[in-house]
Amino acid sequence: MMRMRTKLSQLACAVAFSAAACGSLSAATITRDNGSPVGDNQNSQTAGPSGPVLLQDSQLIEKLQRFDRERIPERVVHARGTGAFGSFVTSADFSDITRADLFRAGKTTPVFVRFSTVAGASGTPETLRDPRGFAVKFYTEQGNWDLVGINFPIFFIRDAIKFPDFIHSQKPDPVTNVQDPNRAFDFFAHAPESTAMLTWLYSNRGTPVSYRKMDGFGNHAFKLVNAKGEVHYVKFHWKSRQGIENLTPDQVPQMIAKDWNYLTNDLYGALGKGENPQWDLMVQVLKPDQIDRFDYDALDATKEWKDVPERMVGTLTLNKVPANFFESTEQSAFAPSHLVPGIEPSEDRMLQGRLFSYADTQIYRLGANGINLPINRPRVPVTNNNEGGGGSALNRAGSTDYDPTTLADLKQDPAYRLIETPLAGTTQQRAIKKKLEFRQAGERYRSLSAADQSDLVGNLAGDLKRVRNQDNLYAVLSYLYKADPELGSRVAKDANADVARVKQLAAKLEG
Repeated sequence: MMRMRTKLSQLACAVAFSAAACGSLSAATITRDNGSPVGDNQNSQTAGPSGPVLLQDSQLIEKLQRFDRERIPERVVHARGTGAFGSFVTSADFSDITRADLFRAGKTTPVFVRFSTVAGASGTPETLRDPRGFAVKFYTEQGNWDLVGINFPIFFIRDAIKFPDFIHSQKPDPVTNVQDPNRAFDFFAHAPESTAMLTWLYSNRGTPVSYRKMDGFGNHAFKLVNAKGEVHYVKFHWKSRQGIENLTPDQVPQMIAKDWNYLTNDLYGALGKGENPQWDLMVQVLKPDQIDRFDYDALDATKEWKDVPERMVGTLTLNKVPANFFESTEQSAFAPSHLVPGIEPSEDRMLQGRLFSYADTQIYRLGANGINLPINRPRVPVTNNNEGGGGSALNRAGSTDYDPTTLADLKQDPAYRLIETPLAGTTQQRAIKKKLEFRQAGERYRSLSAADQSDLVGNLAGDLKRVRNQDNLYAVLSYLYKADPELGSRVAKDANADVARVKQLAAKLEG
């Protein structure tokens, strides 16, 4: 048994390939959290041979206290995650577009990347059909930048006010605690803007064979600002150098039965062998006067930017497994609001909501000082007047915790002011004008190979067959038919639905 434990420890160190993480395998004295050595870690202190356990047994009490608090609140979405360290090297000068320091040619920036599934809890199989999170934390010399995205270029909805409802519909039924396509497609039947995303999710791209063999996307439009104050709208795309490879519908249940943790084991196995995965960062660029040239809204998160060329700016390489899953992957906190000078948010309605929501959920999970944990802490000095809160360890000194002041040497730098954006109109609560809900869904279907088209049809029909509400069923089928008559007809036939009724409903749809 002892030999087995030793081999497992050595294997863990081999996978982590970090001497600092593994240390020596020689015995070390157990201590309490305060560093005090422990004399007996197997027997509680009692009042006599058969007496009760004493409250003064500090080791017993501390072990139980810490054990009771080992779990922090699980992420509502993206709970099932895997992380790795690496670096980003800028290969091309991007200063004509942005003053962000990391985009200087030849610059190397350390990163931490967290891959994840979206809907499932932390213990669910990694190969289930789901979008995959692709979040990158850049530890730049101007502070941390978080590029938080997924493995698809678009999203299900365009307005963050619908996000809680969308996620609730994908989560287990609050009565049965079981995921139910009736709930999911009840939502989609009332959200035609989701149609294009369904053609991504239900294609084989929804079941990647490896985190290494999928692309990543920032999803939203962002603004880049150069030293002259000139603004460009951009979209970010991580292009896998390993290529894209997915599981087919018949392979998914086989993989779940074989290994629930397959994507993690695949990534960490590759890193352990020195097969470090790489992604090129591609950027689409539009000038402000080009943003309104499309017949769809370019700031709509449910739309791709069609016919906008990409520009390569650098390469991401992952090369190290974290020494401790909880301290790195579980406690890592990403938020689109973590930006650096030269990168600003666009007016994208979905992004605007995420700017608040992501940072807020991490404060809930980790506390007010979660950003000061080693995995989240910037690699540059942090100077502000934030103070207190649980877990505070900022080593603050002095009596000045406010600004403006003449009692401390603090300053603001006008060079880092945010750009000014002209505004027009009145406050309102209205949908965008250029919706064009279905065209890109059809383009997506027609771009697939014949085999992938058949898998998409079968995957969609498999869930739609389980939808009991006929109005919801035919609404979704009509969206698919409007996107592409062949797609709608094939799915309707496989779902045992009336194609004529689907066609009739689709004729009434706009876009």
